[in-house]
Amino acid sequence: MAERSTVEKALSETTDMVRAENLVIDAVKDLVRDEVKKYIKGKLDDNPELKKEFKAAVQELMEAKIREGYAMVKLAKAGVKLGLEMVPPKMRDEFSRDFVSMFQKEIGEILDKTL
Repeated sequence: MAERSTVEKALSETTDMVRAENLVIDAVKDLVRDEVKKYIKGKLDDNPELKKEFKAAVQELMEAKIREGYAMVKLAKAGVKLGLEMVPPKMRDEFSRDFVSMFQKEIGEILDKTL
């Protein structure tokens, strides 16, 4: 029994050391990222024309991501309609009401968080 607890203790200490090493590794990665960001920011600050071009490209990317999200919402809407078409007509009204109330609640919560 004592042997097992010694083994368990050794495993626990080893696991703790690994966690500590991971913490140090993560901290170093963050420091490297910060330095890379500073370097890139410095290069952009040195070249206003490039900075303007970069900023415009990032803005286009963000707009594209928003358009992609909107397209996904439209696709989900079409998918819901398709799903409702597959529901037997007797059950369709009940499913529609339940589905709408579920989404109203979810969308309301999302809007409350963002506004």
